[in-house]
Amino acid sequence: MKAAVLSAADAVEFPTAERCHITEWSNTDADPVMSIARARVEPGVTTRWHRVVGTVERYVILEGRGRVEAGELPPREVGPGDVVLIPAGCPQRIANTGQSDLTFLAICTPRFRPGLYEDLEADSTR
Repeated sequence: MKAAVLSAADAVEFPTAERCHITEWSNTDADPVMSIARARVEPGVTTRWHRVVGTVERYVILEGRGRVEAGELPPREVGPGDVVLIPAGCPQRIANTGQSDLTFLAICTPRFRPGLYEDLEADSTR
C-alpha cells in the first residue's frame, strides 16, 4: 500500500437492495485488508437480513437511533458512539427507530466485496 488521501468529494452515495444507502469511503485493491463505508438508513426502515462471508464488520454509529440484531445477540438499541461487532458470516440487520437518518461507518476486514454478501431473506421468512 502507498500513502494516499481519499477524498470524500470523490465518493458517491448509492442505494442498495438491502434498503440502505452506502458511500464507499475506502474500498480498493490497494488496501485489501480493510474497507470503510458510510451507511445511511432512513427513518422507519429495517435492512434485510444478510451476512458477509469471510468478512468481519464493525458498525460505528455516528448519528440517529437504531436497533441492531446480530447472530445470537438479543436485539439492542444503539446510538452515537456505540460500536457493533459482527463476526464473519453472522446473520444481521439494523432498524432505524428514530426520527432522522441513522448513519454509521461499516468497517470491514478484509475489505468488503459484493460477492461475499448473502441476502438471507430470499429463502427465509425472518
